[in-house]
Amino acid sequence: MSKYLTLKITIMLIKKFITGIITVCILLSSCNTRQDQKKEPELHPQTVQHTAKEVVLDSLDIPAIESALDGLKGTENNGEYKVTIPQNDLEIIVDGFQIIPPMGLGSWAAFAPAKEGAMLMGDIVVTETDLWPVQQEVIRQGLTITAIHNHFVRNRPNVMYMHIGGMGDGAILAAKAKAVLDKVQEVRGDNPVDGPKIEVKNTLDTEKIAEILGHSGKMNRGVYKITIGRPDVDLREHGAPVSTFMGFNTWASWQGTQEKAAVAGDFTMLANEVAPVIKALVENGIEVVAVHNHMVHEEPQIYFLHYWGVGPAEKLAKSLKQALDQTGNTKQKE
Repeated sequence: MSKYLTLKITIMLIKKFITGIITVCILLSSCNTRQDQKKEPELHPQTVQHTAKEVVLDSLDIPAIESALDGLKGTENNGEYKVTIPQNDLEIIVDGFQIIPPMGLGSWAAFAPAKEGAMLMGDIVVTETDLWPVQQEVIRQGLTITAIHNHFVRNRPNVMYMHIGGMGDGAILAAKAKAVLDKVQEVRGDNPVDGPKIEVKNTLDTEKIAEILGHSGKMNRGVYKITIGRPDVDLREHGAPVSTFMGFNTWASWQGTQEKAAVAGDFTMLANEVAPVIKALVENGIEVVAVHNHMVHEEPQIYFLHYWGVGPAEKLAKSLKQALDQTGNTKQKE
């Protein structure tokens, strides 16, 4: 074979080899691009979905809501609106301690922006006499009942808590909520707000309680209340965000003395936190009195737990801290 022919064959083989390498590189690049295109929506599905929902949310028409509430005055916070009705007319005693509104004896209705216009969430305190006519009124108004439960045991007289919800025009929802609150007043015969504004005894070392729990609170009528949000959870109801202001929080209300205090409150928990929180409370001497839902279409699923404890204040605070450490609440302080 001539040197010329040998060189020609060698050049042809080199060209084929280079062409093959280029082809393989192109194919690999194409595959990677297709895989990236398939994977991209899966990397951050919640972020993309939530951003889209947030873009379409209009602000609440708070003046229209206030007008529909017809005299009930509320509070605005970060574009949300909430009206609270202290149940001063109810004289509730639990284990010798009087339960007043800051201990969890208040009805409320809150409004937040939603794709449908507004989202209503509320909690109505009802007696055994109120329960039936008020739930009939909720259904008559086209709202939903999402929970009925207790906050206490051994309470005399007995009270229950009815959670309500709705989506739609803010002013229309406000008028519906007002009708429900009016029904409570009609059945009781008096406006709950007009009852005596009792203060309870409190000589607690609140700074020590705050130090143990890692969160501070506010004093109101002799009750020291600490509210702790869940910034670690992006909670949505029907796609609308649910904030601490709308009731997505853990809280503890205190009264009494350092030697004998009473604490009542609510834990908000993800599913995998329920068992550890209950175990921590029970093993440390705090009574779990209710475990339930507040919502029905929330993502992720959230559970609420009510508790009651009586004893030395510092011991109760340390017990609550044991339970709080089982949740994501401790990741960020309010």
